[in-house]
Amino acid sequence: RSCIINAQPVCLLGWQVYSTASDPDGRCVCTVVAPARNLCKRDPRSRQLRLLTEQVQNVSQSMEVVDLRTSRDLQYVRDSEPLVRGVDGRLHTYVANPRSLTAKGLQELKGQMSQLRPLLSVVEQYRLDLQTLATLRLELLNLSIILTAIQEEIGAYDYEELQQRVLLLETRLHSCMNKLGCGRLTSVSSPITVRASGSRFGSWMTDAMIPSSDSRVWSMDGYYKGRRVLEYRTMGDFTKGQNFVQHLLPHPWAGTGHVVYNGSLYYNKHQSNILVQYHFRSRSVLLQRSLSGAGYNNTFPYSWGGSSDIDLMADEMGLWAVYTSIPNAGNIMVSRLDPRSLDVLQSWDTGFPKRSAGEAFMICGTLYVTNSHLAGAKVHFAYHTNTSTYEYTDIPFHNQALYTWNNGHQVIYNVTLFHVIRSDDPH
Repeated sequence: RSCIINAQPVCLLGWQVYSTASDPDGRCVCTVVAPARNLCKRDPRSRQLRLLTEQVQNVSQSMEVVDLRTSRDLQYVRDSEPLVRGVDGRLHTYVANPRSLTAKGLQELKGQMSQLRPLLSVVEQYRLDLQTLATLRLELLNLSIILTAIQEEIGAYDYEELQQRVLLLETRLHSCMNKLGCGRLTSVSSPITVRASGSRFGSWMTDAMIPSSDSRVWSMDGYYKGRRVLEYRTMGDFTKGQNFVQHLLPHPWAGTGHVVYNGSLYYNKHQSNILVQYHFRSRSVLLQRSLSGAGYNNTFPYSWGGSSDIDLMADEMGLWAVYTSIPNAGNIMVSRLDPRSLDVLQSWDTGFPKRSAGEAFMICGTLYVTNSHLAGAKVHFAYHTNTSTYEYTDIPFHNQALYTWNNGHQVIYNVTLFHVIRSDDPH
């Protein structure tokens, strides 16, 4: 796993982040290694084996970085070859016939020499990198010989012990992830189609608040007066359209901005600004509450329409409503909601006109807004609720949001976040 952090070792509940090298663009390339410390204490040779394995990983990654840099420098040298040959030809001409050197020719020669000046530092770096690469290869060879000898001495772990180590590593991984601060969006991948079914508009979702062992998926086809919610046992069942149960909502929905949060479906009741909480297990409505002043019935939708006046979302910070009202002049409002009462805990006026937005989504308390729902859209605007500040962004976005419904296709996007590791824990 690679990351971008300061070039200092950081310990997170037994997880070590080793700063190994810089990539060709100068960024820190790091390797995260997760030792199962309790098991390693059983045998000093196991600890030695682990340390050697980490060294091999670090050396291998350093070799890769140096190799990439030397390849880039070699390409630069090759690209400079025509210019070098041109200068060499001019010099031979002037040596053979000094009278042929004019003021203009001298000026052109100086210009060409100036273009070649960076080649000196590139060649020097290339020479140093070749030496470094040879040293690293020798070090890797020595480490590999020692590692092979230790592995033969220790022998293979049995299956049960390996399984226990995997469980320990997974536990430490979750602990490590809990130490990461919320990330800032830096890129969104091309969409990955999970399934093609239903009408042009709809929504599908998972519940981020339930254990990872619960992999249920919910699907709601259409954006106008729908009442049927399909609950699939797993993502695989959803992909195949099998093994589902049906929930028939007592009140129809409007739009596609629904969210499943902690076992309940939250949605906008048709032709109203009322929010409804439907509990899946009891198959009953637990709560209804009006979102005061919020526009509805296509008064303030996103640019694509679809009665998308009120958009409910959930992220690491809780439950949110994204909407607007006449007093806010159609600008996007963000409100954090109490999921138990649907009371508005806090609201922010982003200043961004909702009708100019193609879609929006929340990550770590930040609202990201796309400038269109059509091809070529970008994440154009970000509003940070923790600081009540905004910024304009330029992140390509291939249609709508994350878990999305794209013209009858259910798709997923991978997002890349820049994470800041919290340093409040001295360990």
